[in-house]
Formats: sequence, C-alpha cells, structure tokens
Amino acid sequence: MSNPVAYPVFRTSDPVLALRVARQLVGVGDRQCAEVSVDVELRTVAEVLRLREALSDAWFRKEDAEDWVRDPSDPTGLHVGVHTPELSGDPDFLAAHLPLWASMQYRPVDSIEEEFAAVVGSNIGEIWWSGLVWPDVPGSGIHGEANNARVSLLFNCRTTDLDERSGDHNVLIHVLRRSSDQEAEERHASWLAAQIGQCVIGPRQE
Repeated sequence: MSNPVAYPVFRTSDPVLALRVARQLVGVGDRQCAEVSVDVELRTVAEVLRLREALSDAWFRKEDAEDWVRDPSDPTGLHVGVHTPELSGDPDFLAAHLPLWASMQYRPVDSIEEEFAAVVGSNIGEIWWSGLVWPDVPGSGIHGEANNARVSLLFNCRTTDLDERSGDHNVLIHVLRRSSDQEAEERHASWLAAQIGQCVIGPRQE
C-alpha cells in the first residue's frame, strides 16, 4: 500500500464552516467503511483539565522520544496512552509531562466531530476521515481509490505534520501518491474539490 499525498482545498478562520466543508468533501466518497479520528495538542495544565472534562472517552499520551529514552519503563502510562477516567487531575503531575496529546480514534462517522470542533479552541488539532472510497473520475483514467482516500481538517495549523501553527483552519484531500505523475495527483484532488465547489489552494504535502 502506498502512502497518500494531501492537497489543501479550503481555508477559513471559522471552525464551524471548516467542519461543514470537510463533511461535504467526505460525502463525495463512499462512506460505507469510513471512520473518523481526532487528535489535539495540549500545552497547558488548564487545557488538559478542560479537555479531560469535555472528552470523557479520549486517550491522553506524551509524544516525547527523549522521554522514552530517559525512562522506557513508562511508569506514567503516557507513552502508550491513558484513558480519560484514569488520567490524574493533579496539576503538578500534568505540568511535568506537558505537552500532552488527546485523541479518539476510528469512531463512526458523525459521532464525535461536532463535539471535538467545539472544544479544540486555540490548540493545534485534527479531525481525519479514513476508510473512504473515492469515485472514478470520468474520462481521466483515474479509477476509484480506497487505500489512500482520506479527508483532514486541521485546526490552527496548515501542515499534516501538525507543526506549523496558524490562525486558520484547513481542509485537505488525500489521494494516491503518483511519483511519476504528480500532475495526475493534483488533477484528482482538483476534481474531488470541484464536486463541492472548491479547488486546490496550495502545494502537495507529503
């Protein structure tokens, strides 16, 4: 299976509008086997406590490779993830392990999106829909695509690596990587975006 590439197709400062456009794009594909996941970076104790209260079924984790080296025994459980009910609310404990990430993965489509969008706030976060099947593109030789069909909504960020903070929210289409024909990649992304009245607005992201 190849890795997909992503093309941004919509940008706005309104998270509600961003979610609406992302859902429209999800609707272009076959959703029969689709799932939705969310992830958010939390850099303060106050934000961890707020999300701990708001997302009762989330998993909290620490993404710090150096921490793994320092203590591979993982006494906190934060290397593999701690379920919300088991996460300590002690501010001193949380402060020692910031930043933390909170996620919910592979849930039914339309089950967590609005809840997450309402609480992500100014944090960097993402909703992504996987398991879609893109339709054939008429007259192009581009056929239905399943393995790489995905939609991402990035909050307060413009890159799929979630490492470039911005003041807006971005919707991206993921399509099959075509190393020998990047123009076909972009044509595919452009056609999909056009089905909801949008267009590619930036370069591909690996």
